[in-house]
Order: sequence, then C-alpha cells, then structure tokens
Amino acid sequence: MSTVTVSPGAEATTALTVRNDGDIVEAYTLEVVGDCAAWSTVEPARVSLYPGTSEVVTVRLAPPRSPEVRAGETPLGVRVLPAERPESVAVPEATVVVEPFHELRAQLDPRRRRGWLGARFQTSVQNRGNTPVDVALTGAQAGEELRLAFSPGQHRLEPGESAETGLRVRARKLIWFGEPSTWPFEVEAAEKEEGGAENEQPRPPETLSGEFAQLPVLPKWLLIVLAALLALLLAWFALVRPAVRSTAKQAVTEAAEKERRGNGQQGATSAGGSGDPTGGQGQDGGQEPNPGRSTGPGGSGSRGSGSTTGTGAGGNQQMSETIDVQTGAGAERKGTYRVPRGKVFGVTDIVVANFQGDEGVLTITFGNRKITTIALETFRNQDYHWVTPIQIPENAAVTASVTCDKPGTPATGTQASGCHQVLNVSGILSDLAP
Repeated sequence: MSTVTVSPGAEATTALTVRNDGDIVEAYTLEVVGDCAAWSTVEPARVSLYPGTSEVVTVRLAPPRSPEVRAGETPLGVRVLPAERPESVAVPEATVVVEPFHELRAQLDPRRRRGWLGARFQTSVQNRGNTPVDVALTGAQAGEELRLAFSPGQHRLEPGESAETGLRVRARKLIWFGEPSTWPFEVEAAEKEEGGAENEQPRPPETLSGEFAQLPVLPKWLLIVLAALLALLLAWFALVRPAVRSTAKQAVTEAAEKERRGNGQQGATSAGGSGDPTGGQGQDGGQEPNPGRSTGPGGSGSRGSGSTTGTGAGGNQQMSETIDVQTGAGAERKGTYRVPRGKVFGVTDIVVANFQGDEGVLTITFGNRKITTIALETFRNQDYHWVTPIQIPENAAVTASVTCDKPGTPATGTQASGCHQVLNVSGILSDLAP
C-alpha cells in the first residue's frame, strides 16, 4: 500500500496484495486497524490461497464529513491473520491524508428585538469543519442609524467547537413621538484556515439578518391622554374655578352682611331706640323677633339667615335661607334653620359651597331625615334640586353638621385657621292648613 488522499464525505481506495508463501492451503482474515478503522473496509475480508499464490484485495476509505475526522495524515493498518498459522500475523501499513474542509454555522438570537434606544442580541458560531479556524464577527447596516458592537469580536475555534458572542445594537438618536421605525442589519461571520497562505482566496462569510424596531418615547395614546388632561385643566381654570369662587364669595358676602345687619338691630334694640315703640318686644310681646333663625352648637361660627320674596295665594312665599358654619380643626359644629310655627317649608334647591377646599365631612338633615353626607375634599360647589319639594313641618330644623379634619387653602394662598362651609336652602314657605 502507498499514501492515499481522501476528502471527507468522499471515497478513495487502495490495493493490498496477499501472498501465501507457506506449503499448505491457508485462509486469511483481513481487518483495518487504527484511527481509520471506523470508516474503512476491506473487500473481500477473507481469502483462501494455495501455496505460492496471491490475491489483490481492495481497501475502501470513506471518512464522514464531520469535525471528528481531523485534517492531516492518519496511519492506516490492515491486519492479515492466517487461520492455520496465527503466529504469522502481519500488519502492513500506509498513510491516509485527510483533506481539510470548512463549514461554519452561525445563529443570531433573537432575530428581531424592540427598544427605545438599543437592544442586545446573542450570536453563536460553531466550527463544523475539520481544521482550526479564526472567526471574526462584523456588523453592517445600510444607513447610519445604528451602531453595532460585538464583545468579543474574534474567536479561535477548534473543529467542533462553538462560541457565543454578545451583540449590542444602539440607535444614534431617540424617536420622541410618532411611528416606530424598523432598522434591518446584517452580521457576518468570516473564517480563515489556520496556516493558510496569504494569497489564499477568502471563503464567503456566513451572513445573518437581524432587525431592530425602535419605539417612540411618547406613544400616540399618551399624547392623546396629555391633550385631554390639558383641555380639562384649561376648562377648570377658565370656567369652573371662577364660577366656584364667585358663588362661594357671594355666599360669604351675604352671610357677613346678614350677620352685620343682625348685630346692628340687636344693638339698636338693647339701647332702647325710638325705632321700637313697644320697648323691644314688638307687637306680639313675648314672641321671638325672628323664629326662622337659630344658632347651632357651633356658637357664633354657625348662623342662619334668610330672605323671602313675594307672597302667593294662600300665604305661599319664595324662601331662601343661608346657613354659615365655621368650624375649628378637629372639631364638629352645626348650623340650623328652624321652620317657624304655623309654617311648612317645601325645599326644592340646596347649594353647598366649600370655597376654601377644606377636608372633612358635611351631613345635611331635614328634621329627623338625613338627606346626604358628603366628603368635603370631593367638591368646591355642589347643588341638589327636587321637582317635588321636600316638606319640612313647623319647628323642624334644616341642619348642616360639619366635622373639620383639615382646613383648606383659599384663593389668598394662606391656609385657613378653620373650616368654613356655606349652605343655601331655597323653597316655598307656606302657611299650615287651618
């Protein structure tokens, strides 16, 4: 046998002559030994020879295209074992030259990723050839929107060895709002055989395609929400807030004016002025000068004042009563309006003003009937209306009970020392039926 050259995945043959130099008929068993045994055969594997005769057998070599079959020289041995005289075994040898082949497998994981400014990918490379190679990874993109960086960017791989490399893709600028942009890019894995010649024709690189989807920082739905919030804020400052402040200010002014007038009348009565010829008791003697006004448990901070407008048939009058409740922090106060004797108050409207933005609880009752309980921090101006009036009998009271948790901050910008609520009750004040 002589030197044989074979390519992985192909087939090569060599001849071996077996001669019987003995004096008896001999049978010989032939078997390939050594590193080539896994992919070599002898045909035929057994021969019988008369003395002085010979026969040529064929050794067939078929190395697989696998990294396990390394490129280079590999010894080939064929053991010839006589059946009658086994001590005369012989092992002729030859040299098999396995040619190199190159096969590189690369993979990009994942192929597509999303992000605001950048994303990370993983590149795996495996040397499926039968010779060591140096592998270099490079990235390319059609435009200049992306920057690609590998860590590390070069590997030396033995046959069958694999390596993983991190890839960082980063956009050159942010997309603040609008539609997402998709940037395709390519990754190339190029190899060079160990000890290759400088003028060797380079092999085509393994090319992988990837994609980076750049998302806008501010999506469309967020812009819509911000625009809606801005519109609501402008509507509040332009429409709602002035109305609330005006209503609250008007209610406070009316309450202060009523209180001033009441104090002036009380001062004139106590001084015995000529304006009351009955000595301060009026024409009815011991009756109350104003049965419709009362002071609740809140002391001087809780007063009610009212006004009537017009008189209808049967003694019906349009009635509007204001209850002003001022409460210290952590305290509870009540303001009341009591229906005069011989009258029935049919309530149709209630307006509540929390012009300071206080925090706490307001409870409104008509006699023994609780109408509503409201958290002060949930409103600045609240109103209720009834088509059918709520009838409040004589001597029953409209009560506004305030529990002050935290005084608010009025338009002056300075936090108030106590809570201040104004309740206006309107309706029809009628005479009791005889």
